[in-house]
Amino acid sequence: MALPLLALVVLAACWGRSLGTGLVVLVSVVLVAGVITAVHHAEIVAHRVGEPFGTLILAVAVTVIEVALIVTLMVSGGDKSASLARDTVFAAVMITTNGIIGLSLLAGTLRHRVQEFRSEGTLGALSVLASMVTLSLVLPTFTSSSSGPTFTGPQLAFAGVASLTLYGVFVFVQTVRHREYFLPQGEVLPDEPAAPPTARTTWTSLGLLLVCLVAVVGLAKSVSQNIEEGVRWLGAPTSSVGVVIALIVLAPETLAAVRAARADRIQTSLNLALGSALASIGLTVPVISVASIWLSGPLVLGLDSLEMVLLALTLINCTLTLTTRRATVLQGAVHLSVFAGFLFLAVSP
Repeated sequence: MALPLLALVVLAACWGRSLGTGLVVLVSVVLVAGVITAVHHAEIVAHRVGEPFGTLILAVAVTVIEVALIVTLMVSGGDKSASLARDTVFAAVMITTNGIIGLSLLAGTLRHRVQEFRSEGTLGALSVLASMVTLSLVLPTFTSSSSGPTFTGPQLAFAGVASLTLYGVFVFVQTVRHREYFLPQGEVLPDEPAAPPTARTTWTSLGLLLVCLVAVVGLAKSVSQNIEEGVRWLGAPTSSVGVVIALIVLAPETLAAVRAARADRIQTSLNLALGSALASIGLTVPVISVASIWLSGPLVLGLDSLEMVLLALTLINCTLTLTTRRATVLQGAVHLSVFAGFLFLAVSP
C-alpha cells in the first residue's frame, strides 16, 4: 500500500527535471515496483468482480501500462519511434512464449522432474496467438497498398478489430465456455471458490491501482529520454527500447509463472504466459491503431525477415512442447536458448 504513494512522491520530485544517474536509477526501480504493485491491486479487484470481468480488468490494467509506455516514447521520439509498438508487441510475444515458458518449465522440472498439463486449452491459445500475430505483425510486410511494412487505414482497422475479437472469444472460452480446459491436471472446478476480498479492500485496491497507473505513466515520461540515450550509448538498435518496455511490463507475470511452476502448477504458468501474449496483441494493437490517428508519422507494424524466422521457430517449438502434455528439462532449455538468441539479436542484429 505504501508503494503507490512513494511512486507519486518520486514523480512529483522528478517531474520536469533533468535526471542524473542516481535519479534515473531511483525512478527506474520505482517504475518497475509500480508496475508490479499495479498488477497486484488489479488482481484483488479482479477476484472481487469475478470472471470473466476479472480477467478483463487485469488485462486492461497491464495494457494501459504497456500502451502508456509506448505512446509516451512515440510522442517524444518522433519518426525514430515509428516501429516502437511493433517492437514492444513482438518482444512481448518472444518473452512470454520463450522466456516465461522456458523459465517455468526449467524451474518446475528441476524440482519435480516431470510435470503434466492439459493441451486442450494451451493449444487453443497458441492457435489464437499465431493468428493474431500473423494478422497484425506479419501481413504488413507483404501488403502492397502502402509503401513499407505498414497498413493502410482500413487494413489497420481490420487488424485491430480482428485482434480484439479473437481476444474476446478466447477470454469467453477460458473463463466461461470451457474453463475446465485451463485448470491444472487432475483439478476440477471448485464448488465454492475462495472468498472474495471485502468491499473496503476492493475499493482501496481500485484507488491504489489508479494511483499506480498515473505514477507509472508519469515516471515513464520522466525517464523515457534516458532509456533511449542508454540504448544509444550501448550501441544497440532503437528496437531494443521495445524489449525494455516489454520486460518491465511482463515482470509480474514472469515471477508469478515461475512460482506456480515450482509449486507443481505448470498449467497455471502456461496460462499466464500465453494469456499475457494474447492480451499484449489483442488489446495493445487496437488501442495503438486508434492512437495512431493523433500520432504524427507512420505506424510501422511489419516484422523483418530475421524476426519472422524467430517467430516461426518459436511457434514450432511451442507446438511441439504443448502437444506432449508432459514438461521436461529439455523443453525448458530449448525455449530459453531461443529466448537468449532473441535477446542477443535484439542488441546485435
